[in-house]
Amino acid sequence: MRKETSTNAFNEKAINANCGMAFSLAVIGGRWKPAILCRLSYETLRYSELKKSIDGISERMLVAQLRELEKDKIIERIVYPEVPPRVEYQMTALGLSMRPMLNTMSDWGNYYREHVNVPQDVDSVK
Repeated sequence: MRKETSTNAFNEKAINANCGMAFSLAVIGGRWKPAILCRLSYETLRYSELKKSIDGISERMLVAQLRELEKDKIIERIVYPEVPPRVEYQMTALGLSMRPMLNTMSDWGNYYREHVNVPQDVDSVK
C-alpha cells in the first residue's frame, strides 16, 4: 500500500494531470498489463485461456491486473450464468481505441530490440 500524501504521490498526480503520455502509461504500464492487452486486443478470452497464454504470471497477479483494467474501463468481464460459471474478458470500446497505439508501441519495441541487440531468449537473460 502506498502513502497517498507522500511527495512521490503528489508528483505522480501532477505529472499525470499534465502529461497525456504519462497518464496513458500509468493506465497500461507495468509488467503484466501489456501482455494482457496484447492478447485481448484481437479476441475475447476465457480466464483460463488468458492464464495459459501468459508464462510466469500468478493467478493472484492476473486477477489483480484484470481488476485494475476493468476498473479503468479498458476491459470488461462477462460472466455467463452457467454451471460451472464461465467468465470471459474482452476489450471495451475505450480499450479498442488504444489498438493503434498498442500496435505502434509493439512495432517500436521490436525495432528497438533489433537495433540495440537485446536478447530475445529468456534463458540468455538469466
